[in-house]
Amino acid sequence: MASGSLRIGAVSYLNTKPLVFGLRERLAGVGRLSFNLPSRLADELSTGKLDVALIPSIEYFRGLERGADYRIVSDAAITCSGPVWSVRLMSRVPIAQIRSIALDVGSRTSAALVQLLLRRAYGVAPRTVPLGMERAPEAAPTDAILLIGDRAMYPPQGVFHEIVDLGQWWKSMTGLPFVFAMWVARGGIDIEPLGKVLEEARDCGVAHLREIAEAEAGKSGLTVDDLFRYFRGNLHFEMGPQQWEGLRSYHEGLIESGLISQSPAVTAG
Repeated sequence: MASGSLRIGAVSYLNTKPLVFGLRERLAGVGRLSFNLPSRLADELSTGKLDVALIPSIEYFRGLERGADYRIVSDAAITCSGPVWSVRLMSRVPIAQIRSIALDVGSRTSAALVQLLLRRAYGVAPRTVPLGMERAPEAAPTDAILLIGDRAMYPPQGVFHEIVDLGQWWKSMTGLPFVFAMWVARGGIDIEPLGKVLEEARDCGVAHLREIAEAEAGKSGLTVDDLFRYFRGNLHFEMGPQQWEGLRSYHEGLIESGLISQSPAVTAG
C-alpha cells in the first residue's frame, strides 16, 4: 500500500487531544485520519479496515495474543508516571475486602489494570459487572467501582470508603510509568514517513496545551485550569526507556494474572 493512502484511526477523548492536535493537516500526502471508539479502532485494525491506530495497550496485547503482526510505530503515546487523576478505583469497603466491582465500559486497559493490581496486592479476583456511561456510579450495587474520565476526577462526596488513583498505585507497586495507549500498525504496512509526523503532531500539541484546554473545557464540563493541569501534570505523551519497561511489566503482569495468555514479547517497531 502506498504511504499516501494510509488509513489512520484515533480516539477523540480528552487524553488524546495533544497527540492529534493538527494531525489531520500534517497527514496530507501520508494518509487520512478518522475517529472512533477504542474498541472499534482495535477491531478495524485487526480486520484490516485501518492500517494504523491509536489503540489501548490491552488491545495491542490482545492482538499479539491472536498472532497479529503488530508494531508500535511512534514514541508518541499516552502515559502517566504517578497520579493520572482520570482513572480511579472507588470502594465502599477496604480495598482488600472487594468482592465485586463495576468496571467503566470506557476503558478496557484500566479494567484489566485494576484486576491485575487487586490480584497482585491482595490476591482477590472480584466479580465484575459493566458500568455504562449513562449510569450514576454511586448506584452500582457493587463493593467498588472503576471510573475513568471526568467522572473519576470529581467523584461524589461521602459515598466511598477509599479512593485510589490507578496511576499512583501502579507506580507505587512497580516504580514504573504506565502506558495507556500508543500508535500501532498492522503487518505489511509501509509506515516509513508516519512516525515523524505523529511525533511532530505530539510535540505541537504539547506546546499548545493551554490552547487545547481552552478549546475543550466547555465540552468536558471541566475548567481550563483543570484541563491544563491534567495535560501538563498528570499525563505524559512520550515513550522513553522507562515507559517501555512499564509496558512490558504490564504485559507480564496480565499473563501472570491469567488475564491474557502468553504472547510475543513487547518490542518497538
